[in-house]
Amino acid sequence: MEGIQGLFEKMDHEYRRQLLHAAFGLLILLFPFIGSEVLLLLSFLIIIGLTFLPEDSQINKYLYKKTLPGSREMLTGNINEGLKSAKNLAIAVFILMLIGSLLEFTPYQLPLYVIAGAIAVSTFGTSSANFMRHRKKLQSLRQGSKNSAVHDYYLLPSSIVLLVVGIVTAYIAGIWLMYWQGIDVSLNMIFFLAVIGSITGALFESIPSRIDNNLSVPLGSGMSMWLFSSFGYSVPPQQMFFALVFSIVLGYLAYRTKIADLSALFSASLLGVLIIVFSELFWFILLLTFFILGGAFTKYKYRYKESIGLAQSKGGVRSYENVFSNSTAALVLAICYGIYPQHAELIIFAYLGTVATATGDTLASEIGTTAHSQPIMITTLKPTHAGVDGAVTILGELAAILGSMAIGLLPVLFGKVDNAFLALAVTTAGGFLGTNVDSLLGATLQKRGLLTNSGVNFVATFAGAIISGVIYLLLV
Repeated sequence: MEGIQGLFEKMDHEYRRQLLHAAFGLLILLFPFIGSEVLLLLSFLIIIGLTFLPEDSQINKYLYKKTLPGSREMLTGNINEGLKSAKNLAIAVFILMLIGSLLEFTPYQLPLYVIAGAIAVSTFGTSSANFMRHRKKLQSLRQGSKNSAVHDYYLLPSSIVLLVVGIVTAYIAGIWLMYWQGIDVSLNMIFFLAVIGSITGALFESIPSRIDNNLSVPLGSGMSMWLFSSFGYSVPPQQMFFALVFSIVLGYLAYRTKIADLSALFSASLLGVLIIVFSELFWFILLLTFFILGGAFTKYKYRYKESIGLAQSKGGVRSYENVFSNSTAALVLAICYGIYPQHAELIIFAYLGTVATATGDTLASEIGTTAHSQPIMITTLKPTHAGVDGAVTILGELAAILGSMAIGLLPVLFGKVDNAFLALAVTTAGGFLGTNVDSLLGATLQKRGLLTNSGVNFVATFAGAIISGVIYLLLV
């Protein structure tokens, strides 16, 4: 009973901390009226104040004090943890302000509305998410549950709250600065950046890490918003809203079917939004085909692969690492498609090559490991053991060809290319060769510890894009 009472009291203190955390976001209201140098100095003074704030101060007593007997040790720990988180948030704001001040008169300036948006996401957004998470924990306790750990049951709704509140408050923050400072930026751009920053914030919060969210969320959101603000590319809010909802729904379905974890849900959603707005919906569907095929064939003969120690970890559930290592090349090409429409056809064929490589490699690995024939090493062609980096089988090579052909067939069926034979030939060749580049890198750089499996996938998908692009240029 004392433990339950202590947890309820801890929740009460948590609500107070989150209110104070959200109140820090009100700093945005001062942005139009004081200079960036003053804001930089103010954030620095906050860091100094939090660093030297006495543990027995009235603020700490209000936020962390416990009345239960024998809780002094827990009290000190909570104070240290709470002050560290608050200080990390102030440090993140200071870093953004410092970058903005240093680059203020350069072509690479960090706009103040981007900093304001990042602060909104990391204060109002994360505080709202924590309110939701702790409210669900309290509900669980009232229902008699003995498990007070934070599971995905708590994390998913709270992450969605962070996303929604972050978008709304970052958008309002941008409008606030635009109104008072007369910033020459469109509402479309403000909403576009609010969505990108909020998805990035939700992604960073969902990734298990030793880095405090109060440091990673504002910096991650700020950097992503800064990057895309520099492109000067935006879309109407209704198109952005459709891309967001479509990507989140499909990511949620992958999450529910245990193809993806929470971090993969938000990383795939971020990719989906960007690919849809910079290119078109079909190219994201093409990438989703890879994820669906990869998830399905990961489950193929899973118990057998698990029995020989070659099954995907975590039951085949993909994480953000799998998403980004296999899809970064596709994202880069989609962005290039939007920015350089004059090279659209070349970019489309390169895009087909990178998705075909990711698909072919995944199918070759998941199907090839079930082959009963002896694998051979790609560099020496000598027999080796299944699962060794660089090992290939005839079954795996056939799977790579069929997976690549499937990707090449989709744009033909949907009428996205004029020359069906060219699309099938370039995509299949690029995917098959890109898959074998993956095996070659595995047998060399990965075996020597110079690349991880994710690193190999990252390089191989770019190689597949280059190969398909070169083949296309040779054939046309």
